[in-house]
This record gives sequence, structure tokens and C-alpha cells, in this order.
Amino acid sequence: MSDPSPPPAWSPRDPDTPATGTPANAKKPKGPDRAGKKPQRKRTGLRRLIPTWRMFLGAFLLFALLVIGALTAGYLLVDIPPANAAATAQSNVYLYADGSPLARDGEVNRQNVALSEVPRTVQRAVLAAEDRDFHSERAVDPAAMLRAAWNTATGKGVQSGSTITQQYVKNYYLGQEQTITRKAKEFFIAIKLGREKSKDYILEGYLNTSYFGRNAYGIQAAAQAYYGKDANRLTTTEGAYLATLLNSPSAFDVVTHPQSRDRAVARWNYVLDGMVKKDWLSPAERAGARFPEPEKVRPASGLSGQRGYLVEAVKDHLTAHGILDEKTLAEGGYRITTTIDKRRETALVNAVEEQLVSRLDPQTRGADRLVRAGSASIDPATGEVVALYGGIDYTRQYVNNATRHDYQVASTFKPFVFASAAENGSRTQDGRRITPDTFYNGDNKRPVTGSRTPYAPENEGQVSYGPITVSTATDLSVNAVFAQMVVDVGTLKVKDTAVALGIPADTPNFDLGPAMALGTLQASVLDMTQAYATLADHGRYTPYTLVKKITKRGDSIPLPPRQPRQAISREAADTTTSMLVSVVDNGTGTAALAAGRPAAGKTGTGELDRSAWFAAYTPDLVTVVAIMGQDPDTGTLESLYGALGQNRISGGGYPARIWAAYTRDALEGSEPAEFDLELQPDAYRPVPPPQPFPPTGPASEPPRTGRPPNGTRPPAPDRPTPSLPDGQDQGGQTDGGQDQDGQDNGGQNQGGQDNGGPTNGGQTEGGETQGGQTNGGPTDEGGTDGGGTSSGPADQ
Repeated sequence: MSDPSPPPAWSPRDPDTPATGTPANAKKPKGPDRAGKKPQRKRTGLRRLIPTWRMFLGAFLLFALLVIGALTAGYLLVDIPPANAAATAQSNVYLYADGSPLARDGEVNRQNVALSEVPRTVQRAVLAAEDRDFHSERAVDPAAMLRAAWNTATGKGVQSGSTITQQYVKNYYLGQEQTITRKAKEFFIAIKLGREKSKDYILEGYLNTSYFGRNAYGIQAAAQAYYGKDANRLTTTEGAYLATLLNSPSAFDVVTHPQSRDRAVARWNYVLDGMVKKDWLSPAERAGARFPEPEKVRPASGLSGQRGYLVEAVKDHLTAHGILDEKTLAEGGYRITTTIDKRRETALVNAVEEQLVSRLDPQTRGADRLVRAGSASIDPATGEVVALYGGIDYTRQYVNNATRHDYQVASTFKPFVFASAAENGSRTQDGRRITPDTFYNGDNKRPVTGSRTPYAPENEGQVSYGPITVSTATDLSVNAVFAQMVVDVGTLKVKDTAVALGIPADTPNFDLGPAMALGTLQASVLDMTQAYATLADHGRYTPYTLVKKITKRGDSIPLPPRQPRQAISREAADTTTSMLVSVVDNGTGTAALAAGRPAAGKTGTGELDRSAWFAAYTPDLVTVVAIMGQDPDTGTLESLYGALGQNRISGGGYPARIWAAYTRDALEGSEPAEFDLELQPDAYRPVPPPQPFPPTGPASEPPRTGRPPNGTRPPAPDRPTPSLPDGQDQGGQTDGGQDQDGQDNGGQNQGGQDNGGPTNGGQTEGGETQGGQTNGGPTDEGGTDGGGTSSGPADQ
């Protein structure tokens, strides 16, 4: 059959010939094509730059393929390595500044135990502290890792997103360095380990490789170091404390760092509460839990004497400044050159031994058992700590007295109040500029004006001085004057100045209020040395350091920059120094004259006479010495009444003598340097107080003149000396202050206090007019700050 005929009116045409009636170049009409589809519009303008969904999908698929390929390659290429060198970690070597050996931090204390030897409650305490979902989670937790990275990047603190498996891999197979390569290896090894090993195997390895502080690696070594028992005898509460240490081993050791006790106990509670939430501990057992006090530290014999204190201080410095973290440092193998000058370190130890330790007799005087000493010395030009004294022996007194933060600094804080006044151009309540010659009312228990906090501090010995200049009030350490001055300046401004000088802003009890002028904060001896070094260097702050250089296998570890900055103006710092020169020449610090050097300093005695301070400097060396009272059995802070056969220990007595003996030897062979001071223009311009005085304002009687420090101001014109009430004899003010120990102990001279002519002052006349106390005597330290009206320090 033939094909059907075409429909009528249809005729074939050449495909190259346009259709009838339609020009070849005619545009196609808009609308659907013959297939029924709308024609695609061309992307024009900015739309051409926007990727299409097809492009997004293609990019995502490509990225996913790359990630899968990388993970696969990593898993195949990264093998589980043998144990790293840290599993048998080596010692760190510490050197003096000249490169001679100082100490080794001992061999690693490690003893592995089977998981079955660790009580189940102790295992669970560790899991409650570190990884509560360990038994149900995978070897790695990408979400936790991303969250930790985000929190770290956004300033919420450095956090870890690692599981226990990852931490075990880091401890046993890799290292503590923070690099992308190490994290990548950790990721893949942890995945492999999680697939090939049981949870019990991994937990056992983690417990045996973790660092618990006190040079203890593993739960067995930690049990011995903190509780003197094997791991299988640990209680639940003890296990919870050891688990607490994993977060920050040294910081949470409540024996060596008592200032961190509250944080450690809070972390311990967190661990126990976590055990309750996981039903690993009953609420009744939790309610009966009591904090298990760890035993005293038993340092290695190689860290006896000062070596242990120095090593501990260097370690704390490295970790606090982010140079090396604690676990990395514990791996060992580092050669650490310190800033400690061997000759000056020996001089400081000898000074404490000769002036203090050799005079202790704990068998005869029970109070001598309480005596502790701490000291630090800084070169103000470089900020290098050249000497440090932490205690009688690190193996006998393990708390470093140079770096602890649990004693009030007392009147050594007063110079910061004046420095802030000079820096801020402050004025008294009645509008007079505060300078060394500004008069204040120095009466005992005078109520402070201008403060919302009622405060009426006692002066030492309940002595009222009447109108007195700031310079003389500094010489005699008059509480009433500085309690009013800190309010006149502004407590926040004073705190800002102290922080700028070098006192850490988070120092315990650094509270705003009138009492802060008398040193209620608990800064360490080293912190106070830093602040006084800023004054000594004309107001220029250079962060202190204990480390010159660190190397490992020949490679140098970078140290953070220490850029000096001008904390306060040179004029404000130097004017403060000029008054502190007068304290040594004319006031409570005359024992420092035995150094044979121009010196500026301030004495202080803490609340209830628990501590006595002397902070002082020559132009080229800054040293702070503190004597502290602590019960050797309980660790509680105790008063020093009766120690060394004295009624009380003052800053101008033994601390100043130690300072003088050390400074003399430390600077032997160098020419004495004079202070090069640039004072404020009106620093010593006498300004008569207004008449009449306000009833409670600064000064309410005719002024008493002070005596300028040698070489710091021109001779003042003759000024009349008013008649003063009995017991406020002018000679007692200026000459009696020369005998420091006579002032503090009812006129008993302990010797060595006859510099500057102490025989014609308060020791005789003051004894007649003050009932056995010199006019200078009550001006050093002691007493109760604020009497019964406040909880301030017992100090001036």
C-alpha cells in the first residue's frame, strides 16, 4: 500500500527557504514556542554575578567530595604511632642568668595501674569532670570542637572540645603543642583508636597519662602525691578532687596556691554535682561529702633551699603569660635561663639568714614558729627579677612567700595614693591642691569627709597630730591623713593609678573605699616590687620577667614582648619618690640608711600585726621585704606578737634591716647613685591652710612644718613653729622617728637604729609625754585601721 496523501493545501518547501509570507529576518513572536516552553531570558546587569542554584549545588558537591577524600586519605595515611617521648618525660634544666646551673625539676613521677585498681567512683569522678558522655559518644566530637574554636575566637576563653579519647591520644601518642598538624593527627588517630580499642582501654590509658600537678603523672602517682595512698584506696571525695586538678593542676592545688582555694572547691563541687546528675552518686552521699584536704607537698630533694621557690615562680610565670602551658612544660626537655643573678640571690639569702633566721629560737619562744619571710628584687631599668626569697627551705615551707596573695600590704600602699593625687592634680575637700606641703588634719579617729562609707581610722598608738603636711604624714605614716586623701583623690582614680604602676587589677580584696588607702588589698611581694620599680624608673612601667631565654633541642621558644610604657608622669613619680626619701632620712624607715645608699621607701604593718613590710629602692635596685605570721601546722595566718622577743614586729625593724644588708651587698662595687628627680613645680611650695578651718575638714589648728628630704627641694623660708599640746613635741616628730624599734616597742632599742641621731628624740621626751611611747613611735605601723568603725587593716 502506498503512503497516504498529504493534507490539502500542503506543499513541500526547501528548508532554507523562509515560510510563505514570513521574512527571513523577522523576529519570532513572544509567547510559547511550538513545544509549549517559555524562552529563557538572558541574565543581564548584576544578576550575571549571582551564582545560580545549579552552581551552588555543584560547589557543595565538589566541597563534600573533597572533604570525604581528605578524611579518607587522612584515615588511611595516619597510623597509630608508638608512645611519644612524653610518656617517659625528661627533666627541665633551669639556669642562673649567667648560664650556671640552678636546678632540675626532677624525674617524672609515673606508675601505671590497671583500670580494675581504680575505684569505680573515682573513674566516674574523672568522667564527671572531663567527659560525662564518654561511654556513649564517639571518639571525636566535631560539634564540640567547632563550638570550642568559636568560643576561643570570640573571646569567651580558651576552651577544649576534645573528648577523653582525643586527650589520651595527645598525652600518649603526640604532644601538647598547639598546631594544626598536631590537631589533625589527633583527630585521625582518635578515630582509629576508637574503632580498634575498647572504652576501658582508652580510659585506663587516660588515667595513667594525665598530669595532676606535683610532678605526678597518672592516678597512682597523684594518689601518692596528694593523699599518701595507693589509687585503689581513694575515696569518692578524694577522687573528685584529683579529677578537679585535671583542669588546672597547679592553680587548683590548695596547699601551694591557697588563694585559689575557693575556685578549687567550686570545681570539686561541680564534679560531685555532675556525678549526681548522671546517677553515679546518691543525693544522700553528696550531701555528706566534705572537702578532702590534701597532704603537704613533698618536694624532691634537688629542689631544697631556694631552688624550689625559684623553679615554682618561673613555672608560674611561664604559664601565666602563655609562654608554655603547664602540660607542655611538664613534658620536659627545656633549658630555661632565668633572670636570677646568682651573686644577688646569695646576698638576699644571706641577709635574711643573718638579720632574721639566725635570731629565731622556736624552742624558747613559741611565736618564733610562726615567722615566715619573703622578698623580691627587681632591676627597674630592665624589669628583670634579679633575686627572690620564698622561705626558709622549699622542702620545709612549700608556700612561696614572695608570690602568695593572702597578706595585706598595709601602709606600703600609701605612696600610690599620693602618686594618684599628683598625677590627677587632685584637691582637698576645700579646694587646695594636694602637694607634699598640703596640710591635713592628723587627729586620731577623725571622721573622713566626702565619703558615703563612714570611716574614722585610728592612728598608731591613738596619737593625734593636729595639722600636719602630707610629707610629714608620710614620714610618720599617719592613717587619718591618707584615709581622707584617698577620698579627696577618688578611690577609683587611686585604684587605676595602682594598676598602672603594676598592681594586678584582680588582686584579692582590692576594694574601693577609704580603707583601701591603708593597704587592705592582698598583693604579693613580687607585685609590690613591680609597682615600686615603676616609681623608681620615673613612672615608666616595664613588665617584670623571670626568664631570659628558653630552648628545646636547640630551638628557641619565643618570649612575649615587654614594651615599657609611661604609667604616670615623671613629675608625679619623682615627687612621690622625694617624699619616700624623707621616710628613710627622717621617718619610719631610718634603718635602711645602713645600706649606705640614697634610698626611698615605705614601711607597713598588716592587720593584727600578721605581717610587716618594707618596700624601698635606690636609683638602680628595687626590693621589697615582708615578714609574715603563719601557723606551720594549720596554715592559718597568725599575729607576730612576741616573735623574736619583741612586743610586735614593725616594717621599719627587721624588714628594713634585711633590706639594708641585702642592698649593701648587692650593689657592692658600684658607685652610689643619687636620685635624679624632676618634681612638680609646686611640689614643696608652702600653702597656709585657710582660716578658719572647717570643723571636719583638713587641719583645724595652726600648721606644723615638715622636713624636706635631702636634695629634693630648696630650703623653705622660716616658718613659725606653733605651740602644741603635751605629747606632740616637735622634737618627737622629727627626731624621735629615727629610732624605729624604739617607736614600736615602748622605747626599747634593738640596736642598729642610731643612724641619723636617734638619741635626742622620742625615746626620751616622747616617753615622758606619751606614756612610754615616742612621738615618732606610734607613727610607723600597727594598730587597728579604723578602730571599731571599720574592718580595715591594722596598719599605718
